[in-house]
Amino acid sequence: MKTYDVAVVGASGLVGGELITLLEKRKFPVGVLMPFNSGRTGTAVVFKGKKYACQKPTFAALKKSDLVFFVSTDEVSARFARKLADSGVWCVDDSARFRLDKDVPLVIPEVNAGELKPGRRLIAGPNCTLTGAAVALNDIHKTLNITELRIATYQAVSGAGKGALKQLETELKYYLKRGRVPCLKGRKLPRAIAFNLFPQVGGFDKNGMSVEEVKVEAELKKIWAAPGIKISSTAVRVPVLRGHSLSVWVKTRRPWTLASLRSTLAGTKGLQFAGDPYKYPTPLESVKTTGVKAGRLRLSSTSPNEFQLWIVSDNLYKGAALNSVEIAEYLLKRGLLKLPGSSVLH
Repeated sequence: MKTYDVAVVGASGLVGGELITLLEKRKFPVGVLMPFNSGRTGTAVVFKGKKYACQKPTFAALKKSDLVFFVSTDEVSARFARKLADSGVWCVDDSARFRLDKDVPLVIPEVNAGELKPGRRLIAGPNCTLTGAAVALNDIHKTLNITELRIATYQAVSGAGKGALKQLETELKYYLKRGRVPCLKGRKLPRAIAFNLFPQVGGFDKNGMSVEEVKVEAELKKIWAAPGIKISSTAVRVPVLRGHSLSVWVKTRRPWTLASLRSTLAGTKGLQFAGDPYKYPTPLESVKTTGVKAGRLRLSSTSPNEFQLWIVSDNLYKGAALNSVEIAEYLLKRGLLKLPGSSVLH
């Protein structure tokens, strides 16, 4: 059986840990696993019962791999990914660094796997927030032509990393002990998050748009190859550990009935649609599940040909680690992941 030497940059982070677990769980043919992190701490990860020490990444070390998963910062991806891809190494990058570059495919396999081609060895994965909408509404867009999309997001704390989760934990413990939420020094999030929420995910630009809101619009247009869609969103951080939720208002060019929408959603690849309005998905039920979930389909009273839908997905799984692994699995299935340096198990 052919195997591939795999590097994970950001292996000790939240997404990195999930990615390594998924590689094992889904039996991806890993020959040698090479985990990397900042190198500032002596961190190790476990893969197939064996402990691997994380090293600081260098180009020479990463060049030894056949496939590199980047689940670190934009800066780290910028330093290594394109150069590695140009040298023949397949790179799946979960950072935002290359998502909008014209020559880099931005891929969700259920939506636009056709963008994966032999000569494009640097592949970007999308922002975890828009992934749910991109998957859930993909078939509707193809058949009915979405013209306008409004989104309100409810984003889990884990989307901001380990530091944000630690902030929530500290605030909760403080509240249980003293009856109030503290104002922590050096906190990861811009406001207290325990028993709170705030409409800010990232900084704001000169127009008052947050980083997350800009990403949602630009990346969704690229994934759907639909630059003319009107998209607006409000990104909100909520005190949920894991799982991003979206409330969406969708306007289409072509008419439909609720029955036809239900049928389309039920047949959409990668989507679990709940036709019963009482069986809507929630973040707790979506933790470590594959795909995207949706429910509460209904008419919108504000505009003709507009409907509303509730969408939930695990931001660490389908929104990040799982999508990256599924990209690699597609490359494998289509025979694209062929490298002369790959090892072989006997």
